Amino acid sequence: MSLNPLVYNGKFPDLWAIADEVMDPEIPVLSIVDLGILRNVERNENEIELSITPTYSGCPAMDTIATDLKNIFEQKGFEVKIKTVLSPAWTTDWISDEAKERLRKSGIAPPENSSADKNSLLGKTKTIKCPRCGSYHTEMISQFGSTACKSLWKCLDCKEPFDYFKCI
Repeated sequence: MSLNPLVYNGKFPDLWAIADEVMDPEIPVLSIVDLGILRNVERNENEIELSITPTYSGCPAMDTIATDLKNIFEQKGFEVKIKTVLSPAWTTDWISDEAKERLRKSGIAPPENSSADKNSLLGKTKTIKCPRCGSYHTEMISQFGSTACKSLWKCLDCKEPFDYFKCI
């Protein structure tokens, strides 16, 4: 386990490690810490306040994530309060590099390094690297993949379809 350096603040590493056991219900190869959904942990004796940020408004996974966090900490004897934080808005820039590599290995093209996609401003077609063969000879099949945060792509070299985790 390595805590996401983009969101971990160095306080309460034992509590962040517990939260790191909670996997995203839509992308079970990543924890909520990997994704940067867990924003802060505060502790007062056995009372813990966990701040989480949804990946986008209306994300259907947030209730499950809050319940899973509450359950895992209550099983360890803590009283838990979950606080939803909307500002700053979540961005794919908060996903750790280690997590992006796990996405790729699971067949999901990770978001690019920047949340800004300037291709549409320049009239260029977006190209995404195939997570299976590494080819950039790919095309988008649908704006939406297996979840709303992913689009469906196809590699024109290896012919395999794949999800791309959209930049936000």
